[in-house]
Amino acid sequence: MNPKISDFGLARIFQETIDLATTHRIVGTIGYMAPEYAMGGIFSEKSDVYSFGVLLLEIVSGMKNNCFHHGEQQLSIIVHAWQLWSQSRALDLMDEALADSFSSSEVVRCIDVGLLCAQDNPMDRPTMAEVVFMLSNETDHARVWRLGPTETVDTCNLHAKRLKAVT
Repeated sequence: MNPKISDFGLARIFQETIDLATTHRIVGTIGYMAPEYAMGGIFSEKSDVYSFGVLLLEIVSGMKNNCFHHGEQQLSIIVHAWQLWSQSRALDLMDEALADSFSSSEVVRCIDVGLLCAQDNPMDRPTMAEVVFMLSNETDHARVWRLGPTETVDTCNLHAKRLKAVT
């Protein structure tokens, strides 16, 4: 078996000359939708970058982003990762099963890139070409330190509120 990660799909909707689009019919998997898409139906290639960041954090942590419980709190994986990262404990996010397979610097690189991809503001997210470069090379991820933790939209609670408003 060779697992592969495929396109999340929103980017395929674009014509080559269009960078941003809006829809009134929001569809997607809760926990993977970028905030601007989940709240306003605005999507771009950066929406797929956000989804990739969530997936990267899931791979590193071994946890799903389906609103897991951490202690008594219900968090998204992004909020949990930012909390650990801001406390200089990013490696605490790593799945123990990865400990013998990867160096800590590789894991931290994946966490840094995942957090960059999952920025609230699409303009702060890297392009997929930049993501590939950062994952393929040992580079200084200064952008993570410059941006730091943000007011991350907790999509778990966002979707719960939207469902209550509809019913």
